[in-house]
Amino acid sequence: MLCQPILPSRSTLALLLSLAGAMPAFAQELTVVSFGGSYQEAQSKALFVPAAKKLGIKLKEETYSGIADLRLKVKAGAVTWDIVASGSGSAARAGSEGILEKLDYKVIDTSNFIPGTAQDYCVGGDVFSTVLAWNTKTYGQNGPQSWADFWDVKKFPGKRSYRKGVAGSLEPALMADGVPPEKVYEVLSQPGGIERAIKKIRELKPHVAVWWASGAQHAQLMKDGEVDMITGWNGRFDVAAKDGAKVAYTFNQALLDYDCYGIAKGAPNKDLAMKFLAEISKPEYQAEFTKYITYGPTNKKAYELGLIEAAYAKTLPSHPDNAAKQLPIDLDWYTKFEAQASAAYQNMLTE
Repeated sequence: MLCQPILPSRSTLALLLSLAGAMPAFAQELTVVSFGGSYQEAQSKALFVPAAKKLGIKLKEETYSGIADLRLKVKAGAVTWDIVASGSGSAARAGSEGILEKLDYKVIDTSNFIPGTAQDYCVGGDVFSTVLAWNTKTYGQNGPQSWADFWDVKKFPGKRSYRKGVAGSLEPALMADGVPPEKVYEVLSQPGGIERAIKKIRELKPHVAVWWASGAQHAQLMKDGEVDMITGWNGRFDVAAKDGAKVAYTFNQALLDYDCYGIAKGAPNKDLAMKFLAEISKPEYQAEFTKYITYGPTNKKAYELGLIEAAYAKTLPSHPDNAAKQLPIDLDWYTKFEAQASAAYQNMLTE
C-alpha cells in the first residue's frame, strides 16, 4: 500500500510563511579601507561602527597605503573595497582617472559643508593640517616656526624627516625658497616650478634621516625620538604627545587640507556605500570624531551642536584663527600636475 504525503493545512502554511517573513535577512556587508593607526581607530569608534549599527549592516575594515593600491585593484578588475578614505588631492586625481565612482549629492547632504570640501568623487570627512613639527627635547617649546627654519640646518641642526610621497611636499620647499604662500601654486604651475621645488628638497636631502610613508610611521618617529624635525599631520602628533612623545608643532605656513571618502570604481555595494557616506557626513558623527583626534569637521553644523567645547575647537585646524595662518591645498593643481610631479619627485629620491 502506497503512503500518501501528508500536506500541511492552509492555516499551517500561512503560519510557516509568516515566520519566514519575520526571520531577519542576512545583513549586508560593506568593506571600508583607510590608513590605519590612531586615525583609523578614531574613524572606527566615531564613524564606522556607529553608522554600521544605525544602518543595520556588517562592516569590514581594512588598511592600505593610499590610492595607488586602489589603482592596481581597478586595473586588475579585482575591486573588493566599497569605501576608501583618501587625501583630497589624491582623490581629485583618482576621480579624473576614473577609479572612483561619482557621488550622488541628492543622497549625501553637504549643504552645511565648508566650501570646497565636497568634490564630485570624494566627500570631505575631516580637516587636517600638514605641519612643521619638532622634538621639544632638542629645541624646547619654541622650535622652528617656518619652512625656512626647517631648511636652516645651521640655526637648527639635527636630523630631519620628510614625506616619501609628493603630496604636500613641494609647497613647503617653495615657501622655504622665499615664495609667498599665496603665490606657491602659481609658481608650481609655471614651467620650471616643480623642478625649483625639487631642487630645494635636494638641498635638504643629506639631512633627511627618514623619508616617512604613513601617518603611523611619522608619529612613531617622534614617539621614539628618532628625528629632531619632521613634516606630518597635526592630529597624529597630538595623539603621539598624549602617549608621551616630546613633540610640538606650528600652524604657521601649514597646508590646510581635508581627508575625504570615495566609492571605489566597481564597488560591490555602491548604493549601500552611498547611504553609508550620507550617514557619516552628518554633523553629530563629525563632532564625535574630533574627540578622538584633533582634526576639524567639514560639516560646519558640527560646531553648532554644543558637542565640541569652545576651548578645544580653537586647537582644531579649521578654526578661523588657525586657518588664517595656512595655505589651502589647491585640488585643481593636483588634478593637473600630480602625476608629473610624483614622477619627478621619485626620481629625486632615487638619485
